[in-house]
Amino acid sequence: MDTTVGQDGSWPLPDGLGQAIRSTAEEIATLVRSASDTALAVPGSQWTVGEAAAHLAMANELMADLAAGRERPYGDGTPQSLAEANAESLAVFAERRAEPLATMITEQAEAFLDALSRPAADGPAPATPLGLMNRSVLASYLLTHMLGHGYDLARALKRSHMVDRARVGLCMPFMLSVMPRVADPAATAELTARYRIRLRGGETFGVSLADGAVQVTPGEPAQRADCTILLDPVAFLLIALGRLNPWRAIAQGHVLAWGPRPWLAPRFPTLFTAP
Repeated sequence: MDTTVGQDGSWPLPDGLGQAIRSTAEEIATLVRSASDTALAVPGSQWTVGEAAAHLAMANELMADLAAGRERPYGDGTPQSLAEANAESLAVFAERRAEPLATMITEQAEAFLDALSRPAADGPAPATPLGLMNRSVLASYLLTHMLGHGYDLARALKRSHMVDRARVGLCMPFMLSVMPRVADPAATAELTARYRIRLRGGETFGVSLADGAVQVTPGEPAQRADCTILLDPVAFLLIALGRLNPWRAIAQGHVLAWGPRPWLAPRFPTLFTAP
């Protein structure tokens, strides 16, 4: 991934990421516009379709502001603080109609891409709800966030979701950067283990745990892994985002594991909280 600032001061994105953000926002907007009733409940969530769409509209605006270098405090990165920030923002932003929300989702995605096409501002990387990250990783964060809630909306409206192998690959810069931050201290405290994670047709990375510390390394791990887990890319992302039960994914043949300690595989998803 290219993380260097371009000669014109703009921040380049990995190939396909900008188009993935744009097309995902457009597909979500189409879903929202198709809702005859935005008060319909989202499965597995306390939100309605209108509330999920409103959250996406506001989140895209927040991301566009961060990409433009504007400070936007939003929780401290813990699940509880993010849930509280979401509830507060939804209480203030009352729009629940399909058309205005669909338009805002796409417009703010475009505003985000426009901000990245401009000369990068001097100063530190944007402070996001999940810590500091460069603008390429921020773009990967935006795509990941839209895919998670787009998946929820598709389920609520009984339509096909837009999570696919190519988009998952573009989510990986964010996923790898955020994993140490979202590790559950209680789950990792007494575990010493080396995992090798392979996505079918995609990325390989290592996750090492020792003394409560979590280290994520892109590419093949330097040391032999205790447990190798091979996953379907879509299943990986949905499990990571808390949208798919790992045991269901195993039963469907989307997850395989081997190595000296293969019993560590079912434990792996419990080590992290969904970002």
